[in-house]
Amino acid sequence: MQTALIVVVPEAEPVVGPLRAVLDPAASWGVPAHVTVLYPFLPPHRVDGTVLAALRDVVGATPRFGAALTRVAWFGDTVVWAAPEPDQPFRDLTTAVWRRFPETPPYGGAYDDVVPHLTIGDGAPGPRLEHAAAAVAPHLPIPFTVGAVRLISGEPGELWETVTEFPLR
Repeated sequence: MQTALIVVVPEAEPVVGPLRAVLDPAASWGVPAHVTVLYPFLPPHRVDGTVLAALRDVVGATPRFGAALTRVAWFGDTVVWAAPEPDQPFRDLTTAVWRRFPETPPYGGAYDDVVPHLTIGDGAPGPRLEHAAAAVAPHLPIPFTVGAVRLISGEPGELWETVTEFPLR
């Protein structure tokens, strides 16, 4: 079992939802369209009242902000995603949570630069990802407001569930 902290972007679902359903494995796990704040977070058995209170404090210190998905981009040729702009508030949220929980580096420390993104497709055949990129681009920008961070829990390949949400200031 794992946990993740995400910003849900329901405004993107009409555009990316049908594509994610077939191109992003996380969608089949019930994970909505989102921008990741921190994954993986703590194992579920370590998420207790003290951890929840700390997350409430960290997230609650961040003002609500507006953003928009403004362009389609790629990680290599296997992941197509939509870029939220501005991206600095997402980076700041990730940094703030990571500072409070230094044992939880973003993506397990696999990347030097953690790029805020909303995954459209991951690991699908190239032509299908290219089709998805072309289908999403005309619908951008998609504006949204970030008012909360959601803690979710689950196992890859299984359904994930919402544990709780933490409102931004």
